[in-house]
Amino acid sequence: MQAIAEHYPAHVQTCPARADAALAASGHDHLLIHSGSEIVAFLDDLSYPFRSNPHFRAWLPLHRHPDCWLLYTPGQRPVVLYHQPRDFWHLPPSDPQGYWVDAYDVRVVREASEVVDHLPLEGRLAVIAEHVPTELPARAQLNPSVLIDHLHWSRGVKTAYELACMREANRRAAPAHYAAREAFLQGASEYDIHLAYCRACSHTEAELPYPNIIGVNEHAAVLHYQHRDREAAPRRSLLVDAGATYAGYASDITRTTCVDDGPFTELVDAMDAAQRALCEAVRPGLAFGDLHREAHRRIGDVLHEAGVIRIGGADAQQAGLTRYFFPHGLGHLIGAQVHDVGGQMAGPDGSRQPPPEDFPHLRLTRTLETDMVVTIEPGVYFIDLLLDALQQEKLASEVHWPVIEKLRPWGGVRIEDDVRVGAPDHENLTRAWLP
Repeated sequence: MQAIAEHYPAHVQTCPARADAALAASGHDHLLIHSGSEIVAFLDDLSYPFRSNPHFRAWLPLHRHPDCWLLYTPGQRPVVLYHQPRDFWHLPPSDPQGYWVDAYDVRVVREASEVVDHLPLEGRLAVIAEHVPTELPARAQLNPSVLIDHLHWSRGVKTAYELACMREANRRAAPAHYAAREAFLQGASEYDIHLAYCRACSHTEAELPYPNIIGVNEHAAVLHYQHRDREAAPRRSLLVDAGATYAGYASDITRTTCVDDGPFTELVDAMDAAQRALCEAVRPGLAFGDLHREAHRRIGDVLHEAGVIRIGGADAQQAGLTRYFFPHGLGHLIGAQVHDVGGQMAGPDGSRQPPPEDFPHLRLTRTLETDMVVTIEPGVYFIDLLLDALQQEKLASEVHWPVIEKLRPWGGVRIEDDVRVGAPDHENLTRAWLP
């Protein structure tokens, strides 16, 4: 943790520099960022789990602190309005402490309405918030798109502090993936595998960066499988898509396990080799869409060698055959959000670079830059809905359907790492801890 603290002073020099450029572009004089509010469920008095505003936690490691504010004016020391209510129903935040405190003018506020007492008296005020818990002056503009576009673009490249946080998030997730695999091999249910994962990374469900995907057997073919069966199923395969957090930054990791040697284990091994090769190809100047197409070619080769399709990878990719087995994008930006913002931007002006028509689910279309962090997550799945559609196409003749029928009960395989774009070499944040 000392290295993370040591990187923080440089990080809080970068955040104001990015804010200066965004404020200049949008014509505002001040920036006010809300940490977020606890949202009460409809017709209830219970709140949903709190998720802080990612723009706020890009400055501050305060991801459990609702109704705090960051106030920034170019050339001045940033102000943190630290909400510490007098409350005997809940435990209020402790006094401000940690490596971040010295970088700010920290002011404790007891009520959300007190924020207006600390705002500058003049100038245009840009506010980034989902729900504003108090009345702000009329000169405040909520979520100006020009400013937000500039900030989203700049967040694509990570500071040394952010990279350190993400390395730690990967380190914390690694033992949890080991624990999940061991629970599966011992015959645990999806629900118990999930509990083993949370216990091993010391996260509650609310602290996970996203809901764990724990799919046993056929459930591994559901890309965002959302349930957790309480009853244990016969052990064939396990797909775990799960991460961890540190200081508000996420990891996003997927591993697939097979119990017995055989065709599906060979498929997992081949996909692991293909995924490693795709990670090795990550470099500055590479258009991510080109890497996505390369993933389809490699997946076509894997399917051909496994006896699933009759044609080689390049032909299968060109014909669109691989899309029936690999229907999602190769990866996305990751950082303060799991699916980090700005992936389809063409520039800080908000212009867009949409995904190609043949790959509409591709979340990342940008050209890679040094210190971006991306996920690399190729997959092969046997999805009934897509296979039924494929059977109606001319391409159906290029498929060995008996082989598919043998593999369907294993669901599918996905392997995912978090990779820093380096110059000249990439850095695999995940494989440092988890093979």
